[in-house]
Amino acid sequence: MFRTNSVIVAILVLTLGVACSAENATNPSAGTQALLDKTSHEVSEFLDEMSDVKCTETVLQEKLNPGGHKEYSEHATYDYLILLQGNGDELLLNESRLLQSQDKPKKNLPLLITNGFSNLFLIFHPYYRDSFRFAEDGTEVKDGVTLTRVRFTHREGTRTPAALSVRGREYPLELTGTAWISPEDGRIARIDASLANDMHDVGLRTLDVEVVYAPMALPGWSDKYRFPVSARVDVETLKQHWRNTHEFSRYKRFTVASDAVVAQKTEQ
Repeated sequence: MFRTNSVIVAILVLTLGVACSAENATNPSAGTQALLDKTSHEVSEFLDEMSDVKCTETVLQEKLNPGGHKEYSEHATYDYLILLQGNGDELLLNESRLLQSQDKPKKNLPLLITNGFSNLFLIFHPYYRDSFRFAEDGTEVKDGVTLTRVRFTHREGTRTPAALSVRGREYPLELTGTAWISPEDGRIARIDASLANDMHDVGLRTLDVEVVYAPMALPGWSDKYRFPVSARVDVETLKQHWRNTHEFSRYKRFTVASDAVVAQKTEQ
């Protein structure tokens, strides 16, 4: 766990007890709908496989001064894996972190806790997809690959995969942003997100997130999935400014096998 005396921002996969809204803006075009269907299918399949994978996560927590320059920082390294539970009516993602190394704190400064932002692709999962409006926003070439930009905005009053926790109380986060998606297979290359609505009333001025995904081939898989490689979270409250950077590497297949043996009762 990370130290904090102030604020926690975390992606929490929760059922918030609010039914999906029936309100509907303009329906996406047929082309956008087809791309969203591909992406939803890809995200669902990826989550089914994700529980069989572990990796190394390094976390840099930075406290920034009013000018945006680093005032203090700490590093930590973890063995990291995600466990998926739930069904069509409920989705629960648990992150497991086993601490490998951590800087010894040099100052008693509040640092930010950010969990789960690598899984921001949940916006496109069937469980959350109807909670967002989507619209294509042209194309862009990144690393020689043409990607479709898809804008998303949370529908007020619907479930969201994100929450802000302040002094033990959770506030759902309504996000807006852009995803860069391969039109051929629906795989996400990057997601940028920020707050859709003002949250000054709970002390949050800005929240900016950038998550990057990259294709990786693992033994035993005939296909390449785009795995999270970095997640940067920048948060400003009324008096504080933090930036956390998560990096993910050394992905490996992780499986647990168990055998049950029934003892034979010996007759006397």
